[in-house]
Amino acid sequence: GLVMQAVPGKKPMELCAFGDLVINDLCAQQYKSKKVEKGVAFPTSVSVNDCVCHFSPLASDEVLPVLKEGDLVKFDLGAHIDGYIAVAAHTHVVQGANPSPEVSGRAADVLKAAYVGAEVALKLIKPGLTNQGITAALKQVATDFGVSPVQGVLMHHMKRFVIDANDVVIQREEVEQKVDKFEFEDAKVYTVDVCMSTGEGKPIQRDSRTTIFKRAVDQDYRLKMKASRYVFNEIQKNFATLPFTLRAISDEKQARMGIVELAKHDMVTGYPVLYEKAGDLVAHFKYTVLLLPSGTVRITGLSVNPDNFKSEKPLSENISAILATSTKKKKKKKNKKKKAAEATAETATE
Repeated sequence: GLVMQAVPGKKPMELCAFGDLVINDLCAQQYKSKKVEKGVAFPTSVSVNDCVCHFSPLASDEVLPVLKEGDLVKFDLGAHIDGYIAVAAHTHVVQGANPSPEVSGRAADVLKAAYVGAEVALKLIKPGLTNQGITAALKQVATDFGVSPVQGVLMHHMKRFVIDANDVVIQREEVEQKVDKFEFEDAKVYTVDVCMSTGEGKPIQRDSRTTIFKRAVDQDYRLKMKASRYVFNEIQKNFATLPFTLRAISDEKQARMGIVELAKHDMVTGYPVLYEKAGDLVAHFKYTVLLLPSGTVRITGLSVNPDNFKSEKPLSENISAILATSTKKKKKKKNKKKKAAEATAETATE
């Protein structure tokens, strides 16, 4: 799998290409007899250490970093079949010649904070509960571990062919960045998306090229450049509603040129590469969650052993209490009179 490929000397660009290839190959094996749209729903990104998200470089980029032992690598990707989307993100520590699953120091703090935060969010996605409860709980988790929730991270309700529907959980609420309150509902799909930093949690853009985009379907413009029209036609044909990477467009040179005019006139929305300050560490976990009659069910995400994160920071009582709750719905107990009536009716019919 993708995580096993993350070894010293490997380039994130190679991992991104490999991740997309695996998604497309696995999706191609499903519903072979039917003409069904399927494949990448969010391009693979591989963001290292202080890089927060969306690092998905092109083969033609001049500077292509390589992984080294001890790097915190964040994988983020998504797949869909017939528009039904599943997304996931996972943070992995690159192992060297003498691998050890244990992590200590600030890396352990930020990894455990992101993991615990994701588990807390999972427990709080229940019908009748609100998005505001998750935001408050994540603030407490960050305080417990002495880290910061990253600004701008949103958990979305997902619908068919829509990766970012209107109901939103904000990880970190600011005076200038708030979302409307809503209640979770049965029979819906949500993302759990938690990203923590040892820094201030206020990421910025640097000089990394934006390579992931999504078509803004409500925008139109008469494009002037031939390269722009070529890119737009490729988008319309292959990526009408879901995010895509410029790597997925066959002529990369044309893609790099043409996307500029589309972005300038708001015909596409970019997912910029964001960074914390050099030396900061960022951890990220993301799940896809279904609200079913039986309870809240996580359908994506690799298993994690939090005991390997040797953080010395204790959890507050309210966070421990949330973690102790179940994601399954309690079955209603029948009262004695109702049980007796059912037994009588069953006997009478024998």
